[in-house]
Amino acid sequence: MKLFLVGLGGFFGAISRFMIGEWLHSDNGFPLGTLGVNLLGCLVLGWFLAFAKQKGLRGETVLLIGTGFLGSFTTFSTFSVETVNLLTAGRILVALLYVLLSVFVGIILSFLGFKLAHKGDETV
Repeated sequence: MKLFLVGLGGFFGAISRFMIGEWLHSDNGFPLGTLGVNLLGCLVLGWFLAFAKQKGLRGETVLLIGTGFLGSFTTFSTFSVETVNLLTAGRILVALLYVLLSVFVGIILSFLGFKLAHKGDETV
């Protein structure tokens, strides 16, 4: 059952990732689609995991949404390959901007998602 839930979530996460990535695609060579998907995934995963813990959601729900859907929605491997492609194309500053935005804004959005899930909760 666990594998089914992860696979089902992964199926929909991968499709969502592709659709949003296509929608955000830019022709200037900057990987805006992957950046957008990964940053959105950071925000949503930060919120979801805090929300799930707060509401006592475990097991199947976390596997379906957290591991399956959001795990396949975001993509570190594509981020890595796109960074290497920018570097090998001599676009050092663009690659640096991409890495910095991905990492730092991703962490900030994960924290923001966490805080949103705990909005009004004075224990956090």
